[in-house]
Amino acid sequence: MFRLVTTTAFCACFASAASASDDPVRIGLLFGFTGPIESMAPEIAASAELALEEATQSGLFLGGRRIQPIRADSTCVDAGHAVAAAERLVTAERIEALIGADCSGVAGAVASGVTVPHGIVSISPTATSPNLTSLRDNGLFFRTAPSDRRQGEVLADVLIAKGIQSVAVTYTANDYGKGLAVSFSESFTKKGGVVVAELPHVDGAGDYTAEVATLAASGADVLLVAGYADQGGQAIVRSALDLGAFDRFVFPDGMVATSLVETFGDALTGAIGTLPGSDNDTVAAFDRMLTAQGIPGQAPYRAEAYDAAALLALAIQAKHLSGDQSLSNALMQVANAPGIEIGPGEIATGLEILSEGGEIDYVGASAVEFTPDGDATGTYREVIFSAEGFETVGIR
Repeated sequence: MFRLVTTTAFCACFASAASASDDPVRIGLLFGFTGPIESMAPEIAASAELALEEATQSGLFLGGRRIQPIRADSTCVDAGHAVAAAERLVTAERIEALIGADCSGVAGAVASGVTVPHGIVSISPTATSPNLTSLRDNGLFFRTAPSDRRQGEVLADVLIAKGIQSVAVTYTANDYGKGLAVSFSESFTKKGGVVVAELPHVDGAGDYTAEVATLAASGADVLLVAGYADQGGQAIVRSALDLGAFDRFVFPDGMVATSLVETFGDALTGAIGTLPGSDNDTVAAFDRMLTAQGIPGQAPYRAEAYDAAALLALAIQAKHLSGDQSLSNALMQVANAPGIEIGPGEIATGLEILSEGGEIDYVGASAVEFTPDGDATGTYREVIFSAEGFETVGIR
């Protein structure tokens, strides 16, 4: 059992710690504060910033130096905008590492166009496209969110277990949507299900009546919407409800948002969702810690964001102490066994162990473990929607 403590406790314990250097370590946060996930991004970013503040307030990070988080907007979908924002973070703000980018398409563009050429490590808590596993990144791109190759399998397992045999699929026409749709379709078909219709949709369109009518004509049992809760995915659901085309929905992670519940209420009762995460005492305590720090809600990827930031703080500590180790190697070192397991709220403990020459295995709130490609292994929550939100009913 991890010894979970809050940042407030850290502030009290280390109020007399050595003063931080005037030269802070700058960490970039590149998330879609505007665009199709703008209702989720603030909670995700705040969770990452909580971990960075925890490291700073411990007084143990690099002998008392501060970490300064610097936000920038990826828009989630505009690769040109995201690349320009990342370039500013690297060249003008002189960040040492990047948390993000968030959505898969911009994450790949930022890594290929900015962070890898500049030799900067980036770690995304939210990018899930299977294509990112084979990104030519020189070992500089990591993610704490598991690949959608796994989510597609989980979705297929959930639907087959519920006796659902035919599905219509619509996906946002980008790396995230296409990768997830392919993974789900392959897995669902292998398990005996039938994808009777599959149709991409473009975010930001004014009307989705034609797309919904085509999907409804397939006669599918349910509609799976691999999209974004604040843009095209929400509009697809509205059209489906207005037309009476579907009354049963399946939502992957990009649609599992409180904004969707607030918009449709009872109309989504019984909808099925999946998102990375688990449901145990550590996770429950982590959620309480976030609430105590003013980060309420049910946005996905809060744990993955906190863990990404914690890992960077710990890896920077390990890198500086070793003198000749790359940040990439340090990330692998602190994230994976062997070592003393470190949970959420225990960043100070991890920093202290490292400063004394010990080894740590940061498990965090999302059970972090990196593959050789820098991908995260992980579990998924199966959730059911109601007018009050969504409830975890299984872990896969």
